[in-house]
Amino acid sequence: MPPLAVLYDIHGNLPALEAVLDDARAAGAEQFVLGGDYALFGPFPAETVDELRKLPDARWIRGNVDRWTAHPHQAPEDELIQDAIADCRAAMKPAVVDELGALSEQLVLETTRYCHASPVSDLRSFLPEPGDDEDELLQGVGEPRVFFGHTHLQFRRLRPDGVELINPGSVGQPMDGDTRAAYALVGEDGAVELRRVRYDNAASARATRERFGDRAWASRTVKRLQTGQP
Repeated sequence: MPPLAVLYDIHGNLPALEAVLDDARAAGAEQFVLGGDYALFGPFPAETVDELRKLPDARWIRGNVDRWTAHPHQAPEDELIQDAIADCRAAMKPAVVDELGALSEQLVLETTRYCHASPVSDLRSFLPEPGDDEDELLQGVGEPRVFFGHTHLQFRRLRPDGVELINPGSVGQPMDGDTRAAYALVGEDGAVELRRVRYDNAASARATRERFGDRAWASRTVKRLQTGQP
């Protein structure tokens, strides 16, 4: 079976997505799991979703910003976030916004669970170092491997109870100090490879500024694209 590519947190960054898809296909990937946060906070929201919809064998789950974009009242009452949602909604077809907001929250394939932040929340997640609430976040989970995203930090670690936690990192807005796009490949034997791909992040930053000007959310996105930092 060809490798499975796992892509999370794309955030409307079409050039990063295209680079990752090229890399994944060159590695033989034919199947994709898409872990949420597809359009919001990026320069190419509609175009990014259009590109993802071309994937013939992709499984999608919903991220918190997909939920927020479809239901702005569920998002924080923060001007930056609400302005970004308004801009994203204006750039996308209403039917597509609704479609993303209606995606399933989780996916289980064989012995692996895919969720956006954690199995119990699309906001509360895991960090590279163990946290006190991890047992709660994994409550009811029977699978030995859990993929998640949300924090934009690429890592993997094995818990003492044998559950493997894997964050493939962010395709569109990494926040670990490395501006390269991040994703994961799962081989036929189940082995996971965390990968990084160079792309023109400066061009994505320029596109954000050109399209959305000096709006606060756009300025934050530009900084993240330029530095790989929150």
